[in-house]
Amino acid sequence: MPVDITPDFNPLRAPTDRRLNRIAGPSGLIIFGVTGDLSRKKLMPAVYDLANRGLLPPGFALVGFARRDWEDQDFEKVVYDAVKQYSRTPFDDDVWRQLAQGIRFVSGTFDDDAAFEELAKTIHELDAHRGTMGNHAFYLSIPPKSFPVVTEQLRRSGLAAPKDDQWRRVVIEKPFGSDLATARALNDVVESVFPADSVFRIDHYLGKETVQNILALRFANQLYEPIWNSNYVDHVQITMAEDIGVGGRAGYYDGIGAARDVIQNHLLQLLALTAMEEPVSFDAKDLRAEKEKVLSAVRIPEDLANFTARGQYSGGWQGGEKVLGFLEEDGMNPESLTETYAAMRLSIDTRRWSGVPFYLRAGKRLGRRVTEIAVVFKRAPQYLFEASQTETLGQNALVIRVQPDEGVTIRFGSKVPGAGMQVRDVTMDFGYGHAFTEASPEAYERLILDVLLGDPPLFPRHEEVELSWKILDPIEEFWATQGQPEQYRPGTWGPESADAMMAREGRVWRRP
Repeated sequence: MPVDITPDFNPLRAPTDRRLNRIAGPSGLIIFGVTGDLSRKKLMPAVYDLANRGLLPPGFALVGFARRDWEDQDFEKVVYDAVKQYSRTPFDDDVWRQLAQGIRFVSGTFDDDAAFEELAKTIHELDAHRGTMGNHAFYLSIPPKSFPVVTEQLRRSGLAAPKDDQWRRVVIEKPFGSDLATARALNDVVESVFPADSVFRIDHYLGKETVQNILALRFANQLYEPIWNSNYVDHVQITMAEDIGVGGRAGYYDGIGAARDVIQNHLLQLLALTAMEEPVSFDAKDLRAEKEKVLSAVRIPEDLANFTARGQYSGGWQGGEKVLGFLEEDGMNPESLTETYAAMRLSIDTRRWSGVPFYLRAGKRLGRRVTEIAVVFKRAPQYLFEASQTETLGQNALVIRVQPDEGVTIRFGSKVPGAGMQVRDVTMDFGYGHAFTEASPEAYERLILDVLLGDPPLFPRHEEVELSWKILDPIEEFWATQGQPEQYRPGTWGPESADAMMAREGRVWRRP
């Protein structure tokens, strides 16, 4: 059999080579809200990093749409500055020159028909000169209130409707509504223009390596799955803590709060991945089906007063610095009832998880920045040991660290060296930074590439969004009747009511 000896031939790049990444085909990305922080700090650097890793086609196009009176070269400079400051991979002049050739900018407002006609003209020119072949993703990095006008403009200008083998996709960022009713209305607006399989709802947490590693940890190993159930698990804690305040986001955050901001999406997605049954495959439809089963089985406590907690951080000292309280932040309503800390006890009515509480908490100005899933196991029978021998022994736990210091820690009991029998907690630790030489890609790299590939496993569809709101809405409605949230000091781990919630069942929060 003759061997291909053309210069591009590489036997390592055979279709069976597992080291190959999937590379996006001819395509372009159009960003609305391109002047915002998300675009500057995450999206533009992610596009460059994908190009630098060889995962974008040579003719890739990046189009910005905003009100600024910019020319193409002005926007190119904005992208360049963002890449130089925030990109993960080293700057390469050749990669940048290739990418810069496809950068365009269209000036206009969302209600400006002429601007969208100009956008359509720009995209057609890119199809002709850059070879994007009519394949374009529209990234709506804009407030949800602007979705209706932008999606309608995309429909009116013909940009939402692909021809023949072309594709058009839309990417939307959270929040996916502020309750079940608004989420459904938002979905109706978007899916009236784009078919359901062309709508990609970004939850950047699902692009993190450690989150995806939940699936590998559970289903690629024999070690954990047999004990991943109510026979062995005492409870699960899912935490997202930040050590900063709302800062310049006061206007956005007021009226949203910790539960709507991160529990409804990030933490309930982590719960679903932790508790789901093994899927038939990792295809999107199979993963989503199992996540939806779990979310539909989640039950909120009957006693919301005792098994939910909320609070607002007060002013004080944190890390040697004097910080403002939530109600003192610039632009904040001094009578705001919005919570900066939220905690709740949920249960899952399935055979696997019957009787196992799932405790979720999220907050700002807490002890440190950390996101983790802690699976805490029941205590082993201690009849072999005297009480004094195990008095410092806690419960076994498997902790998945999502950020920072991504990895997994296992806590178990071990004998203390010496003549006597004393047992205390020790840990075994796996860290991504220690085990792998390649740095983990940023979440937005993975998610943008998946959009361009049309690969949706990491994107929740509207059924998941609605199920999450069905869980949270009754809790938010109860909190709305409770007046001012409890105050907590900055640098602590939240209000006393959250500790009391755990103590009622003889448990305590982890202190990461």
